Amino acid sequence: MPAGTATWAEIDLTAIASNVSAIRKHVGQKVEIMAVVKANAYGHGAVPVAKAALEAGANRLAVHRSVEGVELRQAHIEAPILIMGYTPPDGARTVVRWRLTPSLIDIEVARSLSSEAGGIGATVPVHVKVDTGMCRWGLLPGEVVEFIRALHNLPHLRLEGIFTHFATADWEDTEHVLNQLKVFKGVLNDIRHAGYDVPVVHAANSAATMRLPATHFNAVRIGIAMYGMEPSNEWPSAFKIHPALALKSMVHRVRRLPPGSGISYGRTFITQQSILAALVPVGYGDGYHRSLSNKGCVLIRGQRAPIVGRVCMDQCVVDATHIPEVAHDDEVVLIGRQGQEVISVEEVARLAGTINYEVTTSLLPRVSRLYLQKGQIVSATQLAG
Repeated sequence: MPAGTATWAEIDLTAIASNVSAIRKHVGQKVEIMAVVKANAYGHGAVPVAKAALEAGANRLAVHRSVEGVELRQAHIEAPILIMGYTPPDGARTVVRWRLTPSLIDIEVARSLSSEAGGIGATVPVHVKVDTGMCRWGLLPGEVVEFIRALHNLPHLRLEGIFTHFATADWEDTEHVLNQLKVFKGVLNDIRHAGYDVPVVHAANSAATMRLPATHFNAVRIGIAMYGMEPSNEWPSAFKIHPALALKSMVHRVRRLPPGSGISYGRTFITQQSILAALVPVGYGDGYHRSLSNKGCVLIRGQRAPIVGRVCMDQCVVDATHIPEVAHDDEVVLIGRQGQEVISVEEVARLAGTINYEVTTSLLPRVSRLYLQKGQIVSATQLAG
């Protein structure tokens, strides 16, 4: 474990690489892989994950905000980086300076980018987002050709890509996603008929990549599957993926509580008989959900121990009565494997009433990240290389 901490996340970069390789095998060599590393790589650590994904064969990276792209550039990552969210006009200088690729739907932003790029004799590659049924960010289908025509009148912009995003690719029912695909193909036809060429076309997220080959075009955006988490709770993964994250801690106190003891805030758990209680220094201040109170469990010495009482900001209590050998400094696994037992991110999400994405992205900076390759700890110097 990292020095000076009793709670940490272990990130297996070999698992990340294996998942990227599995995706490559699935989509073939002609389809580019865009590794999505927004939100600190879904809580896994943007820079180490980005480097591992690129080394394993990913072609591009995607983030949501320019600040995330700057972090990658400052780590000497040279691959194309798409900003999938909104860039305001005053963000043009950052985009140009750090050679980022914005997604555009606003002509004022486009003009700011072209002006900024022209000042240093540069050309900025841009992608256009199409709203085919997500109803968030993007141009409506009927607005796309006119917008592209306006982009072509800006001398320092180069239309590199066009994309959309599916609202229900993880569902068993494919009606809506196939309707979105039909709309997107219609937009692509309109663009071609207008005489424009767009080199990079992407629509598929992890779920669509696994299940709908017609959505692959010539690039796919891989997020959740790259981290070894299930893209859907309605159907199984199309190929084997390996979870990359484990959340661990240590037992900080063991004591016997008598019957009638009310544990934690609100006394939501009162012992009916004597129990062996183990204190674990993990709480919602680390991003471990309070909704797991009296529902979640941890692994100690290869056995499940239920959380009793409310999860606090910094700690929680588990019932280890059936693990009489439990001791101070024993390893505690909150997500991951210990012995023959496993607590998956999906299990935690189900108990917390949320989705696997939120479980890992909730992990806060004070949870130290420990990186592994082939089972060995990777030093900061190795990661920087």
